Amino acid sequence: MRRMERQTAILKEVAKTGSVTALDLARALAVSGETIRRDIMALSEDGLLRRTHGGAAMPNPFEEPSFRQRLGENPEAKKAIARLAAEQVRNGDSLMLDTGSTTAYVARALLNHRDLLVVTNSVDIARTLATRRGNRVYMAGGELRADDGASLGQSASEFVQQFRVRLSIISIGAIDEGDGLMDYYLDEAELSRAIIGRAERAIIVADHTKFGRRGVVKVCGWEHIATLITDREPPKSFVNNLKKAGTEILVTD
Repeated sequence: MRRMERQTAILKEVAKTGSVTALDLARALAVSGETIRRDIMALSEDGLLRRTHGGAAMPNPFEEPSFRQRLGENPEAKKAIARLAAEQVRNGDSLMLDTGSTTAYVARALLNHRDLLVVTNSVDIARTLATRRGNRVYMAGGELRADDGASLGQSASEFVQQFRVRLSIISIGAIDEGDGLMDYYLDEAELSRAIIGRAERAIIVADHTKFGRRGVVKVCGWEHIATLITDREPPKSFVNNLKKAGTEILVTD
């Protein structure tokens, strides 16, 4: 059985039962467990199913995967997006970065920059960029979320509003054709809006799997975003919306 046929069969089985073990899939398709695990990983990276311990399940459209899981999804695409985002940043720049798996990669791509002023609500990003090459890093206060070390809440939003920076680089949970940029948590969406509003130029970093997803909270429309950086050309309907809003689209090589 070819890979495409095998992955189609996996998706049909998950859709039929809701969840399935890798062992049962391997037996049903007469392939090795390692082959099934590779298929599950590939389908998970495309957002078509959710990896579980020992198998796969249907993705929950209204729930974002854990931070650790998101770091492992589409890592090469996110690294390429991060490198292109880092090219938009100059030495001595001022910028804000929110908490996200893609912005975590952006922080790592900025390690060769110097004299940056960085405002963030991410413990991971602050730790990556602080005390390096003359950088100054300001960490927003607030309630610390256990999953990803994000500081959220009213105090975090009020903190970032004290600054005015040249760039904001924002990750996003979902991109809906009608509602635009969306997220899964109200306090995260509110912080994203605050960060976008305090920058001269707002940049969204998102891989192709975010297009067509629908979160539960609208962040903003494309008219507030100067640039989208992604790894594949967005679907035509999304491109039309971005062009109407005047949003620049940068696609990695």
